[in-house]
Amino acid sequence: MKIAARAATIVALLAALVAHPLPAGASEDAPGTTKHTIAMGDWDRPYLLHVPPGAKAGRPLPLIVVMHGGLNDPEYVRRQSGLDKVADEQGYVLAYPEGFLGTWNAGACCSFARWAGIDDMAFLDTLIDTLVKQGIADRRRVFMTGFSNGGGMAYRYACQRADRLAGIAVVSGALAIGCTPSKPMSVLAFHGTWDPSVPYTGGGDMDADVHFPFIAVQVVMEFWRWVDGLGPLSWPVPGGPEGCVGTGPGRLVVALCTEQRGGHEWPPYASEMIGRFFAERPSLPKS
Repeated sequence: MKIAARAATIVALLAALVAHPLPAGASEDAPGTTKHTIAMGDWDRPYLLHVPPGAKAGRPLPLIVVMHGGLNDPEYVRRQSGLDKVADEQGYVLAYPEGFLGTWNAGACCSFARWAGIDDMAFLDTLIDTLVKQGIADRRRVFMTGFSNGGGMAYRYACQRADRLAGIAVVSGALAIGCTPSKPMSVLAFHGTWDPSVPYTGGGDMDADVHFPFIAVQVVMEFWRWVDGLGPLSWPVPGGPEGCVGTGPGRLVVALCTEQRGGHEWPPYASEMIGRFFAERPSLPKS
């Protein structure tokens, strides 16, 4: 995509946010969805916070950090995923952080955030720390998910901050960085075999100026299986459609849902599965 086209897309996204503003300045632990910012050096980084009904002050809940795809925004992935409904039913707090000009620095990808050297790791660190300090999020039950470029950012965070996460779920995303996690990690992935943006079998270029091919999805899952010391992905995932296989029951699980002829999309069943997958993961050790 040419720079002019990218800029036009961003302007349209900003216009949509202005046309449909969210409440701001409300108490962060009040039920509903509110918009907030975190000061990060010269930048104020926005995020949406969704607190489920029934949340009580002083009783932190499991947190899912949800990251949008490239050239999108928090409101887009909020609508795309439908995770608010899952959070309300299952008792999660959701944080939807906003990337730099709609992008995340996931390593070898993507676009503006990578070109500008944006420290998205520090932003996510601060976001999680803020919500834990406010008593909204349970430090031992922090999870991360994302779509496309946001999924790549979830992979990067799991690679470099494994001790802070109880599990991740990646939708149509790519591992775009050298990965040496400090501990095993439960991983759930969703990917279409006809994905034109992040090819299922690998190949293509990770970014406009990064002529390095995407890693095949199966290879990425084999990597996490190896990290976790688990068996092959041969068990049908309970409650998942055909094409969802994992390493079997246990505290650590690696699972992949392959969408035959699926494109670059968030499958309609994915959010319910993500909620259940995270609920089944053990909490991090007490500090």
